[in-house]
Amino acid sequence: MRFFWAGLVLALTVRLAAADATVPTADIAGAADNQLAKRYEGSFIVSYAKLAFTDFSIPLSPLKPSTDPNAHDAMNNRVFAPDKKAEVEGALTRIAYVLPAERSPLEVLRNYQDVIKAAGGEVLFECKKEECGGAADRSSSGGGGDMSLTMYSFHESDLKDAAFSNGACALATGISDQRYFSAKVPQDGGDGYVIVQTYSLTDDLYCKKLNGRTVAVVQVLEPKARDRKMVVVEADKMADSLSATGSISLYGIFFDTDKADIEPESEPTLKEISTLLTNEPGMTVIVVGHTDNQGAFDYNLDLSSRRAQAVKAALVAKYGIDASRLTAAGAGMMAPVASNDEETGRAKNRRVVLVKLN
Repeated sequence: MRFFWAGLVLALTVRLAAADATVPTADIAGAADNQLAKRYEGSFIVSYAKLAFTDFSIPLSPLKPSTDPNAHDAMNNRVFAPDKKAEVEGALTRIAYVLPAERSPLEVLRNYQDVIKAAGGEVLFECKKEECGGAADRSSSGGGGDMSLTMYSFHESDLKDAAFSNGACALATGISDQRYFSAKVPQDGGDGYVIVQTYSLTDDLYCKKLNGRTVAVVQVLEPKARDRKMVVVEADKMADSLSATGSISLYGIFFDTDKADIEPESEPTLKEISTLLTNEPGMTVIVVGHTDNQGAFDYNLDLSSRRAQAVKAALVAKYGIDASRLTAAGAGMMAPVASNDEETGRAKNRRVVLVKLN
């Protein structure tokens, strides 16, 4: 039995040792630089993720603790958020690079800023160390403390990198000498955004091979129109749902991010609503705007209300519906129909709901 346990301990030790971080000599499979923010010479990609379309909140001011002392994130960290931010949507690429030895976080950051300025871009916000707000010694890992700047964008649970891998070490271990900037770069079809965070890793266990090395986390949000694949609900189907359940969720009304301006692609759904109300002259409805949970509660409540008012105004002005038959209201993030933890669920929560009154 003694030999059995000794062998087991040895096997586990060997296995864990094999899982430790190593000094990278090549990019991980399937990874590539983004054209808006290519690598610092001699660095290697150790973590890579790409989403075809998502929303993203970019800090434009230091993180501050929530005014609600009970506000905590999914990892039980105290919530921190910036007073100023840019809420954008598009194609997101997140890349983590390990830099060559003896390259400081500041040196690497300045090089990325040079690239942005050469491309005609503009640095919107820059900070360093504790000035950035939140926990300046944490990356994406941990719970029960203060949220870090990294955690504002993603948590360790969002990573696909294996435990103790170079990618996991780069994005989910202790850090020091944090540097950060966000920038806007003009692109065809709209502005692109580049967010760069650099820091030194601090670890003497599984990630010790990378201890003291600089990591650059580069996140790029490129402008991209989302696919318009929602089926237009016809007036008869709206009537059936209102009769059976008293309400219907509509996903064919589109707005620009953070705005209440109705996009042209919304016309087919607006036309069906007007047909419904024309066919049912005695019907009155509440037009309710809904958002996901990205952003402050009061902000989303106001945004959803303004969007509902915009729908009402369009039905009155363009389709001749009597304003007295329409009541506009905003529910903000208060009535989700799916989890807000992922973009798929958040997209379902961003909707306009018709509620039958009479």
